[in-house]
Amino acid sequence: MAVTPETNAAELAARAARVIPGGVNSGQRRVPGLEELVVTATSGATFTDAEGNTYTDYHAACGPPLLGHNDPDVDGAVAAAARSVGLMGVGVTPIEIELAERICDLVPSVERVLLTETGSEATFHAIRVSRAATGRRHVIKFQGCYHGWHDSVAMNVISLPENVGRRDPLSKGVLPEVTEATIVCRFNDAADVERAMSEHDVAAIILEPIPHNIGCVLPEPGFLERLRELATAHGTVLIFDEVITGFRHALGGYQSIAGVTPDLTAMGKAMGNGWPVSALGGKAELMEMFSTTPGRPAFFAGTFNGHPPTAAAALATIEKLQREPVHEHVFALGERTRQGLRELYERLGVEAVVAGFGSVFLTYFLAGPVRSYDDLLANDVDLFIGYRRELMKHGIFELPLNLKRSHFSFAHTDDDVDRLLEATEAAVTTVLSTR
Repeated sequence: MAVTPETNAAELAARAARVIPGGVNSGQRRVPGLEELVVTATSGATFTDAEGNTYTDYHAACGPPLLGHNDPDVDGAVAAAARSVGLMGVGVTPIEIELAERICDLVPSVERVLLTETGSEATFHAIRVSRAATGRRHVIKFQGCYHGWHDSVAMNVISLPENVGRRDPLSKGVLPEVTEATIVCRFNDAADVERAMSEHDVAAIILEPIPHNIGCVLPEPGFLERLRELATAHGTVLIFDEVITGFRHALGGYQSIAGVTPDLTAMGKAMGNGWPVSALGGKAELMEMFSTTPGRPAFFAGTFNGHPPTAAAALATIEKLQREPVHEHVFALGERTRQGLRELYERLGVEAVVAGFGSVFLTYFLAGPVRSYDDLLANDVDLFIGYRRELMKHGIFELPLNLKRSHFSFAHTDDDVDRLLEATEAAVTTVLSTR
């Protein structure tokens, strides 16, 4: 059955549910209250649903389209590459080489780099090679950080209060011994990490340098530096998961802003402006342990790794980030929005912490300060989700799930900020009036 102008969202959602479990291809895409959301078009800073409604998009697929949806330069590069070279599955293509060279030039930690399709693959391989290099079993992650779907780290993200402080797997089917090999520490608590490292031989410390999967919790001064010191002292591999922070915050990743260099870095999302390309890079001595170098012990493979058209997307994205004032633009929009939101909530007398960095923004409805996930347990979830649902009536989309961040792209404008602030005040006021 073809999609026609007469096909409505309910019919499309029902078709999806008949052939796709739950009707969506990723667990976070089925949002309560939006079960019949079917996206039919994207463009710049907007998307359109099957009912013909167009929204200014701040969810942005959790962050990839930094340049905006359907960027003509990136999509043009993909089309051009597809016309000239396809997937061979042997050897290497010039596009892969150029992209790898550019990443090595830009990201401080990267001496060698391997391309993957997803960020989950990149973090999976980072942990695997860390264990291969150290001969150790344990990995440290932090409550609130998300590093993908694989068993070692699929745990302790947005945990229920009763599960904070203990291992909290995201899925059934994970072997207990895998879960037990992962130590969960509190973000911004270096003493907690030091205790864990004194009790266990730790192969790797993995973290989002800014835990964006719980919104935006900034590292306190000295925290990342102390992790670097501890990892060095213990012979432990320090992994920065910059799948979100990567190219969105700077061409050199957040590490180039913080001045802290990890041993390995996972990159993705904004790297290809929405095309499926990610990467793992780091010290040559670690990266050369992968089986891409014959005889080396850490197996690495993937049919679509370095896929020429998606590599072209990443290369075109990087070139545009270097050529255009993208970061200046989105940082300015983000700062203006955060300041406007602070003034708005003060005027309304609403207890709130407006958080964010660069192009990322959100509001926690709590007293603050926010140092770690524990503090976010006080967030007013009903208000957080409620006002975002109300925003949709104003043609604005921020994902209505607890603690989820919002993003600006190069396609957003100052007029968008004006409309966002006006709509947010109206939406919050409406939700509060019903209490």
